[in-house]
Amino acid sequence: MPNKVLQRTYEILEGTTNDKITKIFQYFIIALISVNVLFVIIETEESVLDEYGYLFTPFEVFSVIVFTLEYAGRIIVCKLNPKYQNKKFGILRFVFTPMMLVDLAAILPFFLPFVVMDIRFIRIIRLLRLFRLFKLARYSDSMQTLGNVFKAKAGDLSVAFFILFVVLIFASSLMYHAEKDAQPEIFSSIPASMWWGIITLTTIGYGDTYPITLMGKIVGSIVAILGIAVYAIPTGIMASAFTEELRKRKEQKNNTCPHCGKDITHS
Repeated sequence: MPNKVLQRTYEILEGTTNDKITKIFQYFIIALISVNVLFVIIETEESVLDEYGYLFTPFEVFSVIVFTLEYAGRIIVCKLNPKYQNKKFGILRFVFTPMMLVDLAAILPFFLPFVVMDIRFIRIIRLLRLFRLFKLARYSDSMQTLGNVFKAKAGDLSVAFFILFVVLIFASSLMYHAEKDAQPEIFSSIPASMWWGIITLTTIGYGDTYPITLMGKIVGSIVAILGIAVYAIPTGIMASAFTEELRKRKEQKNNTCPHCGKDITHS
């Protein structure tokens, strides 16, 4: 009997089945996460907090209880997961998976203030409640797709952003030497010039920092053009990765039984 309970709990928590109870649980967690994020946002409005603040604490306690039980439940049944079954330090490896760390970050903001009493630290910790939004990745195909894309193209994106970083260093250095005498307060150093470099490379152009010398304008023009080319690289990588991931998902869906979720290609 206990084994059946654990197996059923595993199926519900991990969503390995598409039965009614599993779907109800998933919809409940999704709704709870969404309302939590909404509360984090609206409680920053003082008028709303003053009038309805008495509702926030009970809801926070209820949410933490649910999320804590979910977190503990996943740890208890993780031994049923083939990835960690009969593996050395399987539970420890499971606890440090990205999604479990997100689950931990979702409940820590409630407990840490009991340990650390510093007001400024508590305010920062409370912002971590927004991590509950990432819990949706378990139940959202869109967020899972995004995660798979980043995982598949991590190497390519690293190269693209390294190129961007190199261009930023050169651009900021050139602008510093071109403008430091004309605008010593704005371009006081290379790190200070990086603000201009980032804004120019991203083609945002706030207009608060700009070159006034001829050499500075030439450098700025070149950097602005480079910015378009440099940012096109990760954009192209992400676009092709999304196309490939959506194609894989479509093939997987066509080869999966809608009732039991099993592969039917070899049946």
